[in-house]
Amino acid sequence: LWYGLLGFTITMCGLLSLPGNLIVVWVFMNTKSLRSPANTLVVNLAFNDFIMMLVMFPPMVMSCYWGTWALGPTFCEIYGFVGNLCGCVSIYTMVWITLDRYNVIVKGVSAQPLTQKGAFLRIIGTWVFSLVWTSLPFFGWNRYVPEGNMTACGTDYLTDDQFSKSYLYVYTAWVFFGPFLLIVFSYYHIVSAVFAHEKQMREQAKKMGIKSLRSEEAKQTSNECRLAKVALTTVSLWFMAWCPYLIINWVGMFAPMKVTPLFSIWGSLFAKANAVYNPIVYAISHPKYRAALQKKLPCLACNTDNGDNDTQSSATTTATTEKAEETA
Repeated sequence: LWYGLLGFTITMCGLLSLPGNLIVVWVFMNTKSLRSPANTLVVNLAFNDFIMMLVMFPPMVMSCYWGTWALGPTFCEIYGFVGNLCGCVSIYTMVWITLDRYNVIVKGVSAQPLTQKGAFLRIIGTWVFSLVWTSLPFFGWNRYVPEGNMTACGTDYLTDDQFSKSYLYVYTAWVFFGPFLLIVFSYYHIVSAVFAHEKQMREQAKKMGIKSLRSEEAKQTSNECRLAKVALTTVSLWFMAWCPYLIINWVGMFAPMKVTPLFSIWGSLFAKANAVYNPIVYAISHPKYRAALQKKLPCLACNTDNGDNDTQSSATTTATTEKAEETA
């Protein structure tokens, strides 16, 4: 029964994630208004999620069918390596997206704008760093082994060896808590800047004796705040997905008898499901992406109650944002 439920769940995740992330990449790459340096990071995130589910989904379905890992020890190591690599690339791409929002919203007009070259360097640096870090288990610092009920593979958190455990200690610091603290710091200042800006706008409008004050700069700030909300939602979902797996790893290191096969495999599956969330978040929350999706694939677009008005508003916002970006 449990093998069947696992197989069904990962199949649904694969069928949602693969086309979803492929559509995100296709829409962003084929829409001129979306080909900005910041959105290059979004494309990298979607491409990374696509690769992860492409490699994670079929082998796990096969293993659920046979009731054990069916693809041999070599592919088990490759499977664990790809999952580890994509998780690392995912979180650091989100860190760059968050820092870009921090740069735009907190620093404002004094900020150094992100360029295409800067975005590509960040992406290349993220992949190189992740490749180096996740390759270390191949050279004896920890290892990739079957986990849970033997339908997936990951890092070895059950071996009672301090040298092996030290990899997970450092990994947790550099790939989870470090990025988490950086993102919390950034969003604290982003929220503070948004509240300060709104307060300033209200005070200025009160002095001028008008109900509200909305300049082009205010509209641009509003657009950036929407994008910040999208990034915050995506990052929150990432941490919600990976926290259970982190807990399982640490419990496995210090109290291995408490880690049951079903407990650990569902934590692993929950982490993989993160690849499903991102395309849904962007389809619902990203105004420019939603407008482009409405134009290119109307059957998949997420319409709100005011339908056409939203589309027209998104088109106007797109033009305003493009003009502001060119000026910057």
